[in-house]
Amino acid sequence: METGSTVGERAEGAGPGWTGLPPGLLRMRRLLLVVWLGAAAAGVGVPLGLLVGPAWAAFALLPLAGIGWGWVLLGRNWRSWRYAERADDLLISRGVLWHEETVVPYGRMQLVEVTSGPVERHFGLAGVQLHTAAAATDARIPGLDPAEAERLRDRLTELGEARSAGL
Repeated sequence: METGSTVGERAEGAGPGWTGLPPGLLRMRRLLLVVWLGAAAAGVGVPLGLLVGPAWAAFALLPLAGIGWGWVLLGRNWRSWRYAERADDLLISRGVLWHEETVVPYGRMQLVEVTSGPVERHFGLAGVQLHTAAAATDARIPGLDPAEAERLRDRLTELGEARSAGL
């Protein structure tokens, strides 16, 4: 999988040049997983160990097992996200079990915004949200570098204005 900023078509018949998400998104999601499930393990294990008995504190192993399972699933999910800028549209592909590919024509875009919550800002990440006339085709690209998110927003807005002028 590519993580560079390959744009457009590669060679004749080779398909779009896909761009993967940066590893900072995976680090953020894995840290949140460890924090939340680690707190759940402590929240289950300590009261059960003190109030019912040490054997019952073994139930704290369930959230810890969830950390291991979630760690792998988050990695697979992160690797499944990618996007490609083509001549007339933007492709967004995601999903491991249920693969989803969204095609957003530039001329149909009404609003392109960059979003970043407090946790994302702490990790230096931002997302691009695309709004179209049909609410079902709204799309997003999470976990981008803020500079790449702004570049993508500006490029998509420019292409959207150019394509919609002909309608």
